[in-house]
Amino acid sequence: MDGNLAVAADLLTIDPAIETARISDSVCETLAKQLNRRGVVVGVSGGIDSSVVAALCTRALGKDRVLALIMPEADSSKDSEVLGRKLAESLGIRFVVEDITGILESAGCYRRRDDAIRSVVPEYGEGYKSMITLPNLLDEDRYAIFSIIVQSPAGERKKVRLSLDAYLGVVAATNFKQRVRKMMEYYHADRLNFAVAGTPNRLEHDLGFFVKNGDGSADLKPIAHLYKSQVYQLAAYLDVPEEIRKRPSTTDTYSLEQSQEEFYFSMPLAQMDLCLYGKDHFMSPEQLAPVAGLSAKQVSRAYAVIDAKRKFANYLSLPPVLVEPLK
Repeated sequence: MDGNLAVAADLLTIDPAIETARISDSVCETLAKQLNRRGVVVGVSGGIDSSVVAALCTRALGKDRVLALIMPEADSSKDSEVLGRKLAESLGIRFVVEDITGILESAGCYRRRDDAIRSVVPEYGEGYKSMITLPNLLDEDRYAIFSIIVQSPAGERKKVRLSLDAYLGVVAATNFKQRVRKMMEYYHADRLNFAVAGTPNRLEHDLGFFVKNGDGSADLKPIAHLYKSQVYQLAAYLDVPEEIRKRPSTTDTYSLEQSQEEFYFSMPLAQMDLCLYGKDHFMSPEQLAPVAGLSAKQVSRAYAVIDAKRKFANYLSLPPVLVEPLK
């Protein structure tokens, strides 16, 4: 193994058996001593994070005390439901499928999103697909301005820069999806006297890749301290189905297939892992660069991106602000 790759691997290597036991103990103690709930509901998407959370909770609590909730909608990848079912069956846990398309239609999610898109792409209509993207912020100094990629029914694609109003309109409309899913999770949690287990990893939790009062809401977050590569290590140890472990990380929010890198992180997740680790452990850009396979200038840009995203995440994580604290 190349020396730099060996160092990179060592930085983020965990003992999965020890970590599984530690998280399992924490889940059990949290439910018994703090939440007073009998089990957990986990919203599963066929992705690596929710799969690992479901597997960890099953290890901790047993099969009868975990409910997997699969919540497809009109723009979801068909693979998400298929893999969600496969995960639940592999763990031997109960699962419920709640198609949330009707709720989203009633709330105007799709209509409001399409109206925002048409403000910059007037021809956007029935049969079109879309996703929003960020530029690669490591290549050069540039503003983090979102663009939208639209695909016509004939398969033709074009990319258009989003105005601020259009971007905010698209995001506000699509955020209905995460909030409706969380509403469903709490419905099932309430009827079972269960808690809701959140699924963000460290990158998502720390850098604000979640929706306030949507997928950011939970009663416990078992993997929020783990870097993405560490989640994959646990997935292998917990024998999460191989199809899930090999599936690229997607947002599964837009009608065109889209990676998390394209939508939010602007760099490969393995490199973002290392940059976040370096930032957390006060490594200079010059120290981290050879380990991450980047130039020192690129690491400096990544550190600046991390600072900016943490500022945004601060608002997302704030509890309601009171005029004065209650005693």
